Amino acid sequence: MKKLILFTMMLICGMTAMAQKPAEIKFDTLTHDFGKFSEKDPVVTYTFNFTNVGEQNLVIHQSMPSCGCTVTEYTKDPVKPGEKGQIKVTYNGTGKFPGHFKKSITVRTNGKVEMTRIYIEGDMEEAK
Repeated sequence: MKKLILFTMMLICGMTAMAQKPAEIKFDTLTHDFGKFSEKDPVVTYTFNFTNVGEQNLVIHQSMPSCGCTVTEYTKDPVKPGEKGQIKVTYNGTGKFPGHFKKSITVRTNGKVEMTRIYIEGDMEEAK
């Protein structure tokens, strides 16, 4: 009898854990346009905000820019359900040709969707 009760309780607990939605990242925006900026001041930064809309803690495993001219900083601690986090993206146009650019950042998480891409773009104008 005790085994039956223990087995039933374990089954109920297991089903409850499986019923929870996994972590899920939702960005306020997936793209940021810096617009026009001068080659004299070639470093621009934007912070992407996101929310964990799942029911489990969200962990960012990696935030990988598409090139070396872009670096990221991101929330390292697990983001609890309903809480917010950030990914700060800095583009450095030093030594780059003026003109339009578009860069992607691949964000890997433990969420329902494991990989999300966010984008930055802008127009660096030639210094006169």
